[in-house]
Amino acid sequence: MLAIGLIGLHQGTHAQTYAEKLGFPKDRKVIILHVDDAGMSYDSNEGTRKALTTGVANSTSVMMPCSWVPHFMNLARQNPTWDVGVHLTLTSEWAGYRWQPLVGKEKAPGLYDTQGCFYPSVEEVDRHAMADEVEAEIRAQIAQFRAFGLEPSHLDSHMGTLFQPKFIERYIKVGIEEKIPVMFPGGHNTLINASRSLDANLTKAIGQKLWAAKLPVLDDLFSDTYGWNLPAGQQPSDQNLRAFKTQKYVELLKSCRPGLTMIIMHCTDPTVVFNRISDSGPTRKGDLLAMLNPELRRYIEDNQIILTTWREIKERRLQIKE
Repeated sequence: MLAIGLIGLHQGTHAQTYAEKLGFPKDRKVIILHVDDAGMSYDSNEGTRKALTTGVANSTSVMMPCSWVPHFMNLARQNPTWDVGVHLTLTSEWAGYRWQPLVGKEKAPGLYDTQGCFYPSVEEVDRHAMADEVEAEIRAQIAQFRAFGLEPSHLDSHMGTLFQPKFIERYIKVGIEEKIPVMFPGGHNTLINASRSLDANLTKAIGQKLWAAKLPVLDDLFSDTYGWNLPAGQQPSDQNLRAFKTQKYVELLKSCRPGLTMIIMHCTDPTVVFNRISDSGPTRKGDLLAMLNPELRRYIEDNQIILTTWREIKERRLQIKE
């Protein structure tokens, strides 16, 4: 999950979008349809697999401390064209299913709660962890990803923990040093600022820093699909979930401004076991059903929306000579 927590904002605009700088046509919507939480559970892996192979989703990232990571990384090795990044994880939010830091308690005691796991909330991590500890854990999760013989397409942040002022510098620093694109909205930020305020000067400065480091930058980011729940009284049938979520994605795509936008979702194919982890199964299944819906693919094609991946935009950025 992602819940961005950056401070303050009034909307900033650029004369030229980052999509245009990357060589995409002017005034076109360029979209990354991104699935969070791969590796979290078998159900998450199956939902992500279906969304990437049969559906219109085209990017994902993996929660490296979780138990089902080897299963998903094996799938990723079998599908080398997949766009797979590291979903940098610093919280463990479910009561009955939890995971631990990779870095070890001696090196990063501030990341561990009394159960020996990550803290459940962003606020608790912010209160207890030091920036050095967080950086060590970021590096450990990247190393764990690479141990499977793959290179991450990008870095992003589970529940937005790394967007906290205390940690964001380390998030950006590691991405630049490791030459891995970093999920960060440094452009016009229209959608993200409809639901939360970001500091315009800060986002612009970080975007410019990433661009100067030869990394691509997002124009906008939307992470609120997790909160799209069926209207009261509607049963969570596949038909209802598919229709509702597809409509919401079409509305979202209509509201996107031209530029490079990442849309975050959680495609899960929930079994009865997933219901023991979380009550979010219906909204996650709705995301999957929408990605599999030919109507959504048709809308994207009919409206000449360009789908891209982190791998593609990294290559485009590297080819730009300045």
